Amino acid sequence: MSSLRRGVGPLLIALATAGAVAACGGGGAAGGGGENQLSGSVRIDGSSTVAPISTVAAEQFMTQNPGVQVTVGTPGTGGGFEKFCAGETDISDASRPIEDDEKQVCGKNGIQFDEFSVATDALTVVVSKQNTWAKCLTVDQLKQIWEPNSKVKTWKQVDPSFPNEPLKLFGPGTDSGTFDYFTEEINGEEGASRTDYSPSEDDNVIVQGVAGSKGGLGYFGYSYFEENQDKLNAVQIDGGDGCVEPSVQTAQDGSYTPLARPVFIYPSAKSMQRPEVEAFVTYYAQNAVKMAEAAKLVPLNEQQNQELQAKLESLKSQG
Repeated sequence: MSSLRRGVGPLLIALATAGAVAACGGGGAAGGGGENQLSGSVRIDGSSTVAPISTVAAEQFMTQNPGVQVTVGTPGTGGGFEKFCAGETDISDASRPIEDDEKQVCGKNGIQFDEFSVATDALTVVVSKQNTWAKCLTVDQLKQIWEPNSKVKTWKQVDPSFPNEPLKLFGPGTDSGTFDYFTEEINGEEGASRTDYSPSEDDNVIVQGVAGSKGGLGYFGYSYFEENQDKLNAVQIDGGDGCVEPSVQTAQDGSYTPLARPVFIYPSAKSMQRPEVEAFVTYYAQNAVKMAEAAKLVPLNEQQNQELQAKLESLKSQG
């Protein structure tokens, strides 16, 4: 299992009753015993942003189905799609939609799939607790900091009212869907970024870097801030209509722009022919709202959840 649990364990108890009903009741998910007891394995890989909800789903599903081993890896969205399109995994976690070149690789290898939006994320810009000045940054200021070949080295260069504190940058590596999304929304082109920062595919390393530096700044998924808000401050973002803080409410109502985004799982149609994978994906989709809350992501609204259930039934019918 992934080590990226970040406090979701205690919340599993609250999900157990509802989860057991969904697992044992209708919709095709299997329960934890009887004639239809499942066995086998389900392999998930991809985004570290989506890993918390997939980990909640995996742990709860295995509680109901102890004969099934579900593993969750976190090489990043791009790394996850490489494995998925090579037929090495059953489900790919992604914090951005699959790209055309990735679709081509999947198609060449005969990997059919569907795209399930399972939650929303409020990509969060963070500074250390020692930073008392950067309460809000505009999109233009973020671009000034992160654009390719940026010469910004101090906070004072960002805003003359800020102190002349060295700016130390931390962020995800280039295999990350968070990197892809952030660079497209802030710099106007996916992958366009200054390179003189400390990259890591492990968001916990980014947490440690920013928290340990007075002038540190970084970005990652909302759940990582939620788990580390005793060490970090979230920066409000001004997308043109004033400063807005990242939260469940602002992500759902659309006011947290441009850094609110959907996150996805991509189940393989071939893998869905295996009973344990179909049961797990069914369980995941049926409980996505509760799972997202437990994982500290932003849950789907009612319409989005209905769309998820419809896509689930469509993919199952292809098997």
